[in-house]
Amino acid sequence: MAPTNLSHRQTHNLLLISKLLNLRDTASPFTLLLDSLEQPATPLLKEYIRRANLSKAHVTYIAFESLRAPRGVDAFISTRGKNPADIIKEVSSAHQAASSSSRRRLIIIDAINPLIHSKRTDAQFHLSTFLSSFLMPQSASASKIETSLVVTFHQDVPSPPTSSPYAPSPFSMLTYLATTVIRLHSLSHILSQKAARDRSLAAPFFGLEEEQDGVLIGKVDKHGGNASAEGLVLEMEHRRKSGRGVLEWYYLPPASQYPPQQVKEIVTLLDDHPLYRPPEEPDTGAGEEEPESTFELRLTDKQRKDREGVVLPYFDAQKGNGPGEGGRILYDMGEEDDFDEEEDEI
Repeated sequence: MAPTNLSHRQTHNLLLISKLLNLRDTASPFTLLLDSLEQPATPLLKEYIRRANLSKAHVTYIAFESLRAPRGVDAFISTRGKNPADIIKEVSSAHQAASSSSRRRLIIIDAINPLIHSKRTDAQFHLSTFLSSFLMPQSASASKIETSLVVTFHQDVPSPPTSSPYAPSPFSMLTYLATTVIRLHSLSHILSQKAARDRSLAAPFFGLEEEQDGVLIGKVDKHGGNASAEGLVLEMEHRRKSGRGVLEWYYLPPASQYPPQQVKEIVTLLDDHPLYRPPEEPDTGAGEEEPESTFELRLTDKQRKDREGVVLPYFDAQKGNGPGEGGRILYDMGEEDDFDEEEDEI
């Protein structure tokens, strides 16, 4: 790829992830976070809440697993003992009680898996209808409010069987409805896999993928105690309205490396991480175009003049005294040559 196109892609994708995390212009109404035991989505959810507080957006936290409200949440809704209809009503009541000055709202579902496995959902429950109820405006005033929905799905939790063999699984339904899908990875594991690929070795597996008895979470390599090895990797797939998809890998540093009021963008491309892409060695011979070799390829002035004075074999044949005589072959017969007069006459 040309350097100009590469620079354009990097700038464009950095602006895109900043736009998605800052909830600008409703770039992604429905964002699906795919986490696992190896890398939970909690750090990314806290980053969403931090940026929403900086932009004065109303944050509603729907808790299926959390017991306490995270810092910066405006409305905390516990779903314990409630059916989907009660959850929708409580979210609507929280939005009506919110200040009308906030024109942007962020709704976070900490985990959708308990709702999928819940026995309180009847046969008339549809996951797509439940999620779209948070995005569809309930009144004329609500139509002017920009709402973004962020849902976490645990990949390690198996989905229940569907009622019909032709019905899509909940995971397929969520990935189909989402405008942005973000898979979370541990940076330590990504670096270990890249190091194996650089040595032409098979990439290692971690956690449940190891398929070993008693192993739930893979070993975390500290990479020599380097602080830059901390953080998480975001594998983003963003789908535009035109249908064109954008795929990119990002690095989000841990919250301890920047203040809560940090306004400058902290997310970078994974390719720019110093441990993922080692620094290039300085090119000391940039001005010399000759290849490096153990032989001396340079010629002195005397050697160059001697080379130009060498007469190549049969060079005299290129000198013709008349037209059509150039390119003659001069051949002197030797004693071992057998000359046949009859063939010469033919």
